[in-house]
Amino acid sequence: MAQKGVQLDRETISCSICLDLLKDPVTIPCGHSYCMNCIKGFWDEEDEEKIPSCPQCRQTFTPRPVLVKSTMLAALVEELKKTGLQAAPADHCYAGPEDVACDVCTGRKLKALKSCLVCLASYCEKHLQPHYDSPAFEKHKLVDPSKKLQENICSRHNEVMKMFCRTERQRELEVSRQNIQQRIQDRQKDVKVLQQEVEAINGSADKAVEDSRKIFTELIRLMEERRSDVERQLRSQQETEVRRVKELEEKLEQEITELKRKDAELKQLSHTEDHSQFLHNYPSLSPLSGSTDSSAIKIRPLSYFEDVTAAVSAVRDKLQDVLTEEWTNISLTVAEVDVLLSQPEPKTRAGFFRYSREITLDPNTANTQLLLSEGNRKATLMSEKQSYSDNPDRFTYYCQVLSRESLTGRCYWEVELRETGVCVAVAYKNISRAGRSECRFGQNDKSWALDWNNNSYYFWYNNVETPVSGPRSSRVGVYLDHSAGILSFYSISETMTLLHRVQTTFTQPLYAGLRLWCFDGDSAELCKLQQSEVISGTVG
Repeated sequence: MAQKGVQLDRETISCSICLDLLKDPVTIPCGHSYCMNCIKGFWDEEDEEKIPSCPQCRQTFTPRPVLVKSTMLAALVEELKKTGLQAAPADHCYAGPEDVACDVCTGRKLKALKSCLVCLASYCEKHLQPHYDSPAFEKHKLVDPSKKLQENICSRHNEVMKMFCRTERQRELEVSRQNIQQRIQDRQKDVKVLQQEVEAINGSADKAVEDSRKIFTELIRLMEERRSDVERQLRSQQETEVRRVKELEEKLEQEITELKRKDAELKQLSHTEDHSQFLHNYPSLSPLSGSTDSSAIKIRPLSYFEDVTAAVSAVRDKLQDVLTEEWTNISLTVAEVDVLLSQPEPKTRAGFFRYSREITLDPNTANTQLLLSEGNRKATLMSEKQSYSDNPDRFTYYCQVLSRESLTGRCYWEVELRETGVCVAVAYKNISRAGRSECRFGQNDKSWALDWNNNSYYFWYNNVETPVSGPRSSRVGVYLDHSAGILSFYSISETMTLLHRVQTTFTQPLYAGLRLWCFDGDSAELCKLQQSEVISGTVG
């Protein structure tokens, strides 16, 4: 038991910085004791602006304490050194499987009393003695026996861990905590933004639902009004026609009555036996009134109001066509709502084909010198004007045409260029249809255009020309991400090469456009994209 008491006293008067017995011990205001040089060194290593603190309890002191040697602790240390050396028991215990064995003992090893962090070895009481007696071992660090001495070595300084190692690690820890706290604040801000985004999405969706309900209600009301108008007109015409027939019927009935009366007179006169009286009365018979023209009562092949039904059916069919066409656009617009970051532009032609759209040209917008063919997908420049009907949507100065379909969300299409002198464009529907710069693709703020002229590319927007470099090809691909404001033009051959990309904000649905201006017979065609046409490889 005497040896255990010596160990406890030794631990009590050891310095927690150097882990050795106190040398020139000092006690700081919080009550903890250290070697004078150790605590001075610890405070000297701290930042000049940092308030001195206790390495164990972290209590701070202002001003920095004046260190005075504790004579009583110094006397205790000296006494422990003397009594501790005489306290070794005569009967040593041998190390078992679970014990730390002395690294010096040969043969059967004794239990280690201490481990040295400098020697990285463990010693029994006998072999530990030089660490107490020899000045050469004065700075060695003795700890309780340990099988894992390497764990006490600082990986940065390659020596036993001291309080200054803790201090460095503490500083690193504080920096890590600051980084973590900053990330927490950033993530909390992001969460708040997302929560606000959820509210905005819900509000926008609710408003869209309500607006759609009002619009469809208005459409239903309009249809009901038109239905009532048709019924009113039908009933009015029904009354008119029935009245006309009734009037003619009444006239004919009157004529029949008069004819019957006349027939009775004639019958009575024919039965007169007195010849003189017959001859006398015959001239006095009243003449017959004019007969109704039989052509006036000839009934045409009856169809009555079936033509009205056919006309209403034609309106229904047109509405169905419009709803079917526009419903696709509405569905695509809903599906393309993208709150978070837009999807990246595809890297392969196969990726672009996912967004391919079947686009046709609108004859109502085509200049009269453009011939549309191939199901309104091809425009050809002609010397003779085409017999198009007048339409306010028609381009009157430039040989341009817009697509029938509006483009929103993500769309991709390709144009085959038969000759140079062709412009591939997109435009808002409200672009001017007459005049010069107001309506020409690329010369206003309502259209974006890529010109292919004399085997060179030029990009136009708002009447600003930008030369474009890239491989010449007879086919151009166009990619539109409406919500992200991205418009890209590609040269399509054995490879797919980016020619020009626009990053902007689109405020209205767009329409694909073509313009031709060189020679008769020049043409451009919106391609029907087949998956079998996909060229392998990535976009250049």
